[in-house]
Amino acid sequence: MHSTIVTLGGGGFSMSEDGSSALDDFLLELTGKDRPRVCFIPTASGDADGYSQSFESSFANRAETSVLSLFCHEPWGYTDPSMLLEQDVIYVGGGSTANLLAVWRLHGLPDVLAKAASQGVVLAGISAGMNCWFEGSSTDSFGPLAPLADGLGFIEGSACPHYLGEPGRREKYLGWVADGSLAPGYAVDDHTALLFRDGQLVEALTERPGQPAFRVERDGAEGALEVEIPVRRLP
Repeated sequence: MHSTIVTLGGGGFSMSEDGSSALDDFLLELTGKDRPRVCFIPTASGDADGYSQSFESSFANRAETSVLSLFCHEPWGYTDPSMLLEQDVIYVGGGSTANLLAVWRLHGLPDVLAKAASQGVVLAGISAGMNCWFEGSSTDSFGPLAPLADGLGFIEGSACPHYLGEPGRREKYLGWVADGSLAPGYAVDDHTALLFRDGQLVEALTERPGQPAFRVERDGAEGALEVEIPVRRLP
């Protein structure tokens, strides 16, 4: 599938005190437009109103914003998901990866998102919004951290956001890759993102120093190996 996907392990407007973010700036620059159309999808948070309002206030002065509320929250209400085909960037928020995938499938979003990507729309997301694009992921959707091998599969392999920022993420993800519960994949710390084109990693980027990214592979019968990915610091 032809696509441009940016996966944030953490960071962006939702982890900034004033809403500013070099990673979010990078997303807008990818469109090549002065005022791109950006749609926020807050499904993973149950369409938390404050989350959507934070998005709109952070992007209001530099983009044409919209929110796809599948829970029909006011003032956004319900909009046909085909509106995503009219966007330049689709930005998926964090929360429950499992709930996001279940609701999206009921509303037909996987097919719409695949079509949007093929038409050049940039797909992006943080945390659950990172996980969803992969075949599998590390998630706390069920309370304790657990492997979830049920993603959209736009990118091969698995994902782990908040890799060093949350206790247990690193150790459990390494274990799941080692025992085959999850396919080899990518682990990204907060404030760091991965840029993929047509399913292939192009580069890793960060808005803060000292925030790494890793490729995690199986190593022998019962182990896993971290390979650190060079990270480009955004201005």
